[in-house]
Amino acid sequence: MNINILDYLETSVDKLSDKVAYADSSVEITFYELMRSSKALASKILKLNAFKRPVAVYMPKCVNAIVSFLAAAYSGNFYTPIDYEMPLQRIQSIVDTLDPVVLITDKESLEKARHINSSATIIVFEDAVSTDIAENRLSDIRKLMIDTDPLYVLFTSGSTGTPKGVTICHRSVINYIEWVSDTFKITENERFGNQAPFYFDNSVLDIYCTLRNGSTMFIIPSQLFSFPIKLIEYLDEKKINVVFWVPSAMCLVANLRALQAKLPKHLRKILFAGEVMPNKQLNIWRKHIPHALYANLYGPTEITVDCTYYIIDREFRDDEPLPIGVPCRNSDVFLLNDQNKLVAQDEIGEICVRGTSLALGYYNAPEKTAEVFVQNPLNPAYPEIIYRTGDLAKYNERGEIIYLSRKDFQVKHMGHRIELGEIEAAVNSIERVNLCACLYDSVKSRLVLVYQGQADKIYITERMKMNLPNYMIPSQFIQLDEIPFNANGKIDRLKLKDIVL
Repeated sequence: MNINILDYLETSVDKLSDKVAYADSSVEITFYELMRSSKALASKILKLNAFKRPVAVYMPKCVNAIVSFLAAAYSGNFYTPIDYEMPLQRIQSIVDTLDPVVLITDKESLEKARHINSSATIIVFEDAVSTDIAENRLSDIRKLMIDTDPLYVLFTSGSTGTPKGVTICHRSVINYIEWVSDTFKITENERFGNQAPFYFDNSVLDIYCTLRNGSTMFIIPSQLFSFPIKLIEYLDEKKINVVFWVPSAMCLVANLRALQAKLPKHLRKILFAGEVMPNKQLNIWRKHIPHALYANLYGPTEITVDCTYYIIDREFRDDEPLPIGVPCRNSDVFLLNDQNKLVAQDEIGEICVRGTSLALGYYNAPEKTAEVFVQNPLNPAYPEIIYRTGDLAKYNERGEIIYLSRKDFQVKHMGHRIELGEIEAAVNSIERVNLCACLYDSVKSRLVLVYQGQADKIYITERMKMNLPNYMIPSQFIQLDEIPFNANGKIDRLKLKDIVL
């Protein structure tokens, strides 16, 4: 029985030592080279005598980042990918919460890394991978590790403007990867086309299915998603046969009519998650690649990537909702109403989850953890933690779960979970802005900023980019003389939506 994801790597080394595991635009690495390099880097980390501590990885998305993740695991620690394109202020907020013992960077990123205010020891990847491997010490550390030790912490947007670090253990990832591998029949013949950034949990499927099954994963250059024909040419060149993308990436290909011009020759398994997949665009894919397996997966970062799935087995009209399906193996997913009772037929409820997939909680944030990781109200007899997702859903007549919306102001946009409050906090701090509210137009899939003040769109955008990543910048700005309030003295968002959407 595997208790550590490194067992996956070592099994693949035994079977497929010289096979390419991961490849980016400039580097490819075999399973043996992956093990050797990650052990060497881990031996460098061991010199700091850190155990079960955070290791921040700050470099562009690449093969070397994956080596760094596994090095953190080999050293008995856990990793956090830092979004390389993120503004320094947001990086600083993450680092302040995380307090990493190590920051791994590469020579190209070293100067930027030095601007991060942290007590972490900076390790330069290119220098550290030549470290002599301390096999005995690595073995001693491994014996101390158990399956509930953390593997990674991924940061999601926070309503107060402070990102939340979701802490996931080895056991949860192993549970998930075993299910994915069995359900979608992943073997060493799979060639993954990775789209998801490493700080986004969709990438966990690509990385660890590859590790478990001796597959190969190609990191698709991000710029290709702006040129769908070139993207399809890349899929053909690398003979990619399985993808797990956000729906927005699939919609881009469909909307620009790329599939009418060129079909990917090898694609056989098409999985997607991270936001609502519209059937209008999905039907274009299904029309042009009819024999592929299509699956809609759902789950917040807090439950280890996905907790429900639906393998598409029937036709849907363009205006029909696509089910998120049924629970993944070893996950119990249920809907609770406002009285904390299971919903009746056609009743809307909050999606709640229990099982091995649950995160350990939010890193260094016990109060936030306690708000959503709670005792199961259906079970008063013994301690049993569930995660309340804040997502609303209902069952259809087939017993499949249909996702409806967020319970609060958190939205899913461009594959990212975004708290509208974090955008508002950033804008309200800008000079010449008196008040603002951020809305999400789900019909057009866009963020809309409504504000009072003398600032214009260009002024606000320039300052937002200093604090927020690009995917959190609204696409529409509306200036009002007066923003409406409700009887409680709060912004009347329902009225505001009627006015501007």
